[in-house]
Amino acid sequence: MAVPVLPRHVLIPLIVACALFMEQVDSTVISTSLPAIADSLNEDPVSLKLALTSYLLSLAVFIPASGWAADRYGARTVFRSAIVIFTLGSVLCGLSTSLMDFVLYRAIQGMGGAMMVPVGRLVILRSIPKAELVSALAWLTVPALIGPVLGPVIGGFITTYFDWRLIFFINVPIGILGVILATRFIENVREEDVPPLDLHGLVLSGVGLSGLVFGLAVMGEEMVPFWVAAAITGIGAVTFGFYIAHARRTPNAVLDLGLLRIATFRVGIIGASIFRIGIGAIPFLLPLMLQVSFGLSPLASGLLTFASSAGAMVMKATAAPIIRRFGFRRVLVFNSLLSAAFIAANAAFTPETPHLVITTVLLIGGFFRSLEFTALNAIAYADVDQHDMSRATSFVSVAQQISISLGVAVAGMVLETMRGLRGSEDLLLSDFTPAFLIVAAISATSIFSFLQLSKDAGAEMAGRKAKPSTLPDPRGEDN
Repeated sequence: MAVPVLPRHVLIPLIVACALFMEQVDSTVISTSLPAIADSLNEDPVSLKLALTSYLLSLAVFIPASGWAADRYGARTVFRSAIVIFTLGSVLCGLSTSLMDFVLYRAIQGMGGAMMVPVGRLVILRSIPKAELVSALAWLTVPALIGPVLGPVIGGFITTYFDWRLIFFINVPIGILGVILATRFIENVREEDVPPLDLHGLVLSGVGLSGLVFGLAVMGEEMVPFWVAAAITGIGAVTFGFYIAHARRTPNAVLDLGLLRIATFRVGIIGASIFRIGIGAIPFLLPLMLQVSFGLSPLASGLLTFASSAGAMVMKATAAPIIRRFGFRRVLVFNSLLSAAFIAANAAFTPETPHLVITTVLLIGGFFRSLEFTALNAIAYADVDQHDMSRATSFVSVAQQISISLGVAVAGMVLETMRGLRGSEDLLLSDFTPAFLIVAAISATSIFSFLQLSKDAGAEMAGRKAKPSTLPDPRGEDN
């Protein structure tokens, strides 16, 4: 008797989501365990920040090449290889005996993660019909929201009751399962005529993006002086400017800026990046406030903030009907304001606020944020040709990484500014209020990008009937 399996629009996203969840959890779990890792390696905890930034640098360098690799060697081949590289890097991290070992092995993990995220999304985009993509992509918002919240809980629990090395070893069975499932259920879709890799562009984008990501990652922290972080960020921005000039005269640039001529893709990059600045700040600000100002343990704060993940789980079953009923434009416009309001609501929390109230706010806020993520992940690809999907996924992944890093940087700079104005090294509850309000306001401004969408944008993907006469050319500039 054949064993029944889930529908493809559920099964394939779940396989990809498991890999992304592994990457998301691993990226955040280390922050909680840094003191224990530093003690074990006989290093200062501040030095372990290099392990976090080496991962970000590796992502920035290798993500642009992920789309080309998937076209050249096949999406399944690259996706499986990415899981293997990430899992191997995890094992090596668990076996580290020095700081340099740990930093190097985190960079290897980043190589795997750089391929795993965009290629995993590409697998879904090329395997699922457009009418079912909203439901399929809804599953991918779950690891993005649960990972940063659940990571500190897992890291705190394992580090407290077991050994920090177990954090990396538990990725082995997950990685093996991911390779088996990918081999069994994912087709090895590839392009026939693949142009040579744009090595010149890869170097320029790698240096530019790594400078931007690293500079933003350390800005607002005590790791390096502010002027050094600003200089690194500036060098990254200038180098990426050279890349933009290169891409305009190169037919097959590693990051295809020509995709921005597609109105829905442009909104999926610009509007989504602005919105994600606020979202990227939450995993940094909220646990810090709960632990430093409220006096909660890492485990207790992690369990409390897990409510936002529960909201994301509820959303996955309702996102497609909501978008089908109201359309992408209305969902993105109104939901961006609702999501920003719930980010701002965190500023009203005090140690006396009942945990039930905090949980309720985080639960509802998680639902709306996850709905926005699902809509943004889908609308970006609504009018992209199958031939351009690989380059589109690379572009989106790069934009996501930059915007999330910028969110953490903005939040960190606000906190540092508040401390500097008081002339104190201590973080007070009052420091978090402007931080939450500022990042919420930034996210809210994404509405101006979403308003540029036509009312029928993404109609096929949303499962709605569009009026042909009202639909502009998706590559035009008139909406």
